[in-house]
Amino acid sequence: MTGAGVMECKRALEEAKGDFDGATEIIRKQGLAKAESKKERKTGAGLVYAYVHNGRVGVLMEVRAETDFVVRSEPFQSLVHELAMQIAAMNPGNIEELLGQPYIKNESMGVADLVKGTMAKVGENIQVERFIRYEV
Repeated sequence: MTGAGVMECKRALEEAKGDFDGATEIIRKQGLAKAESKKERKTGAGLVYAYVHNGRVGVLMEVRAETDFVVRSEPFQSLVHELAMQIAAMNPGNIEELLGQPYIKNESMGVADLVKGTMAKVGENIQVERFIRYEV
């Protein structure tokens, strides 16, 4: 559920004294801290992704990670799709604006948190390099 290893989950459950929700929150916070430490690592692999919504809005974007292995992984592919839908729906003007927006599927979290969560899951730096949105 969290993408964390079994031992990490066990330690979090012990720390939370058996409270499942508390343990989940501990794992999430640890993952975000790990993601912050990876922010400066070089992203040498990437993906160009195209998304078209109802034939009226299109998004073309480039997202990078450190290795091709992660770029081909399900968590990364899912993140890129979610980011493309976010761009199509909310029309951010630039990357900073995109990362500062509330996530359309869960407004209690931001888009930056979505990216950091995926970074924690895959263990690599992930960067949105550029995007463009078209609308007819």
